[in-house]
Amino acid sequence: MLDTAMTQQLKQYLANLREPIELVATLGDDAKSAQTRELLEEIAALHDMVSAGFDGTDERVPSFVIRRASDPQKWVRFAGLPMGHEFTSLVLALLWAGGHPPKVDADLLEQAERLEGDFAFEMFFSLSCHNCPDVVQALTLLALTNSRVTATLVEGGTFKDEVERRDIMAVPATFLNGEPFYNGKIDLAGILAKLDTGADAREAEKLNAMDPFEVLVVGGGPSGVSASIYTARKGFRTGIAAERFGGQLQDTLGIENLPGTSYTEGPKLSDDLAKQVADNTIERMDRLQAEELVPAKVRGGLHTVRFANGAELKARALILATGARWRNLGVPGEQEYRNKGVAYCPHCDGPLFKGKRIAVIGGGNSGVEAAIDLAKIVDHVTLLEFADSLRADEVLQAKLRSMDNVDIIVNAATTRVNGDGKRVTGLTYKDRATDAEHDIELAGIFVQIGLVPNTEWLKDSGLALSEHGEIEIAKDGATNIPGIYASGDATTVPFKQIVVAMGAGSKAALGAFDYLIRNEATDEVAQAA
Repeated sequence: MLDTAMTQQLKQYLANLREPIELVATLGDDAKSAQTRELLEEIAALHDMVSAGFDGTDERVPSFVIRRASDPQKWVRFAGLPMGHEFTSLVLALLWAGGHPPKVDADLLEQAERLEGDFAFEMFFSLSCHNCPDVVQALTLLALTNSRVTATLVEGGTFKDEVERRDIMAVPATFLNGEPFYNGKIDLAGILAKLDTGADAREAEKLNAMDPFEVLVVGGGPSGVSASIYTARKGFRTGIAAERFGGQLQDTLGIENLPGTSYTEGPKLSDDLAKQVADNTIERMDRLQAEELVPAKVRGGLHTVRFANGAELKARALILATGARWRNLGVPGEQEYRNKGVAYCPHCDGPLFKGKRIAVIGGGNSGVEAAIDLAKIVDHVTLLEFADSLRADEVLQAKLRSMDNVDIIVNAATTRVNGDGKRVTGLTYKDRATDAEHDIELAGIFVQIGLVPNTEWLKDSGLALSEHGEIEIAKDGATNIPGIYASGDATTVPFKQIVVAMGAGSKAALGAFDYLIRNEATDEVAQAA
């Protein structure tokens, strides 16, 4: 199962084991069970602290448990083979079970240990899902930290019947004690926040006790990180507050147009940015959803940002880089069937529609790339575009038109998502040229129609927004309010690209730097500092 490079790499990692671990498998006579046996035997052969047994009795076949020999009440179970994107998750599970300390905030680990109650998690993933590993790893660490938490991590391709029976149409899909818990990417802090009802209040209390920042960046995507690095390197005390660090990067797979980097993936780039934030001693604050902006009363005074958890942060200069999110269709049935056939992540959810008929809505680069990728997995793809022609790059259009299981419909206005109450059964669209309505029978709909800025929280702040809700900025990133700057996809910058966002972030930071050195702090700031 493991090639030479993977074997050598795993052997090096296993050298970090501090105590024995046990692998206990439940196998059958099928090919996947044979592969599982082979994998576990190969792992056990790499270190004398690893033993493999095959006398498990779990209902899912094949599956295997990883547990610490000295504390078998703490375990995690993989059902199916954790390869592809999940191989790293397997390695981490082995190391953590073997006593190697995780690179996680000590306060989070303490919170996980103190968690009271019995929690049985089941989580479904696909091997091509780049959002799944974070959830797999968070549940693994939680289960190996607290004996009252169990985690069974199920590879959906191996257990297709169960996926169908439980109406799982989007991954990562997490269940707690048999009931839906969360759909989508969530980290350990997010899981604990949902389980530990007092966590938000404690976090808010901690943040409210902080001294004001010289610069506060709101948003943790490429633009926000770029801005924070620039202001920190100028010597200003800088904080970065984000609802989800990495932003859209967490939903981006291949990146091939970043100068100096031939290829990377969004989550990897996000991790690199996080390291750079840490290296520059920037105060990073995660899972903070901005709710209100209160501008300073005087030039040089303190701006205030209030968050959903009750926290307030103050700063002499603000850089707003809250980014954008996928635009919804806004038609009947879309929200009802979200994660029940309506999807937004082709790489995550595409494998769940293998052999089925699906639609992609949107004829830009994202939509056409999604249709190309999905056509390799599903039975048939129908791409619908509102305009009278596709907007994607010609090279992508040529590739799409060369595929024999793809239909392209232009001038198509989707008017309704249809379903049977449990899952999507199709959609209705109107031909904009003739006004005729048409129904298409489908199992899934992937929406790729652009972005909407995350600026709703700013509408009553006095900050100038465009008719599309974008923050209006000057050439240096300045807004209409002194001391408040903005950058990235939430602004009127015309091109929504990673490299553009990074450049805009650094430009806004330099604008904020110029503001700070030209405007003395008021008495309000001096007293607060």
